[in-house]
Amino acid sequence: MDQKGLSAIDIMEVPKGSLILLTGPPGAGKSTFCHQVVLNGLAMDRPVLFVTTEQGPAEIIGLLRERGMGELPPGALNFVDVFAQTVGVATTERPDTIHANCEDLNSLSMAIAKLQQRIGKKDVLLAFDSLTSPYLFNKEQVFRFITLCLLKFAAEENSVLALVDEGCGKEEDLVAMMSVADGIIRMEAGQASRIITVVKHPELSPTTMEVPVAERPMISFDSFDDRLVMRSLGEAASSAGAQALRTVVGERVNMLWKNLAFWSGMLWDPKRFPRMMYEFDRGFHARAREALALAPWYQRLLMKLLMPKSMSEVRDMKRFASRFIKTTHAATGIWEYLENASKKDEHYFRVHENASCWALRDVGARLAFPDLGSMAGILSSVEAEQRGWNLLETKCVGTGSPYCEFKATPAQTDELNDFLEGIDSSIVEEVHHHLMDQLTGFLIRREPLPERPKLGGDVPSSVMLMVTSVPALVSDRYRTALGMGGAKVGKEIGEHLQDAGIEPDDAIRRVMDFLEHCKVGKVTLGDTIKMVQNCESFGLEAEEPTCFFTTGFLNGLFSAVRNQHVREVKCIAAGDPYCEWEIM
Repeated sequence: MDQKGLSAIDIMEVPKGSLILLTGPPGAGKSTFCHQVVLNGLAMDRPVLFVTTEQGPAEIIGLLRERGMGELPPGALNFVDVFAQTVGVATTERPDTIHANCEDLNSLSMAIAKLQQRIGKKDVLLAFDSLTSPYLFNKEQVFRFITLCLLKFAAEENSVLALVDEGCGKEEDLVAMMSVADGIIRMEAGQASRIITVVKHPELSPTTMEVPVAERPMISFDSFDDRLVMRSLGEAASSAGAQALRTVVGERVNMLWKNLAFWSGMLWDPKRFPRMMYEFDRGFHARAREALALAPWYQRLLMKLLMPKSMSEVRDMKRFASRFIKTTHAATGIWEYLENASKKDEHYFRVHENASCWALRDVGARLAFPDLGSMAGILSSVEAEQRGWNLLETKCVGTGSPYCEFKATPAQTDELNDFLEGIDSSIVEEVHHHLMDQLTGFLIRREPLPERPKLGGDVPSSVMLMVTSVPALVSDRYRTALGMGGAKVGKEIGEHLQDAGIEPDDAIRRVMDFLEHCKVGKVTLGDTIKMVQNCESFGLEAEEPTCFFTTGFLNGLFSAVRNQHVREVKCIAAGDPYCEWEIM
């Protein structure tokens, strides 16, 4: 029953000798809750051991300072960084930090024990954000890790708060984790609030409370300068049939690499990843009006003459589709406007050979998340009224249809929300297995990659940018999911090659050949890995490397095959002539 006078501050006290499991869907506010627990512990002079799996210590410290953390005495806040080694990012060495890897729970246990010994005190607060990443790498071993490492740590007169996402794995695995926890707190997002439920607790009775919060958008364009990207994509579109921008490898990339990147990110956040993709793509392409304003006067005049002022009527949408869609989306599928099925403010499009769904037939769900936001944004930008157009998929190859169909309306609907949030982890796993079968078939048995009857197996490299690095520049969560997803895929591929009896050097060489076959980039393997015109960064301009998925993939591969790690030290996007990864 509810306890009168209980506040969120009371729930944030983690009793000594206890392991509290904080659960809820991604985006429920678990990390924010965890950060406040850490601040409370520091305020009470409790040493804190922070295990971070989805961002680095510097980012955690920045967030804690935003919430009021001041200068700390030496040894007050310590980190096990499980992020940098897992995804292969460069990091500054810190005296308060020990590194570990999501793929190796033994290294994680040893890092925690080493820091515990270094702290040399009891009543330590261990904040673990989060168990989701180690679980996705080591599903069979995580329960054992919780019992032998985290529960043992708590039993030694310490406290543990461990976070885990719902919906990113099997429900029975989460139930098993909860069965050994001393307390369970569940969080979910409400309207401008967080709903916190104490399911069980060593000192508190079950209760539920609602806490108001200021919503932070997952996608924000506030500090994003997309002019270079817009120009690059425009040049790519206009160069069709002419000399390719990527002069060494060509202006195309195999659709398997694109789909592998997207669905690997989905493993980390199946409920929010489609919406992040959709909202980015829609917002990015809705800014086309701004890019058009910079175009020569004759192009602006031509666009004004060709494009209808409103997309409401069937005749106007038909005019738009005939002059624009078939050209801009030609390589992702064969588009057709369904004039007879459409009506005012409700338009239907059919797409054959959709690159996002091809070779993923009958997995049991609609899959074309990467295709919809761009079309919605384009419709919003070219229409004089600038209404907020949205698209959702109504039929899909993934559900057994011979083609995909989309519905466009000038409003956001519950139907759209259901589509963007309606996929569960079992479907994501099914798609993942399909893609891995295609990849291992090529690497081990030399089977050809899937190709579409008319459009073949490739899509423009600009499409790859819009699925990987560009949205990652405006969303930390998207970037983390790409890196972690890449690391998982690379690790699994390395393990499959080893299980097939392929020697380490041959395994690495086969994967490098695969990358070149897919036109990811031109690869040179030596003391380092060099890649010319990598499709994940070519055409971008940034202050740091942007090859998030490729780096995670290579790091996972080398970790599994050679027990080595890689990190990107040069990147085309950062002004270097090629991308380069150091092997450590």
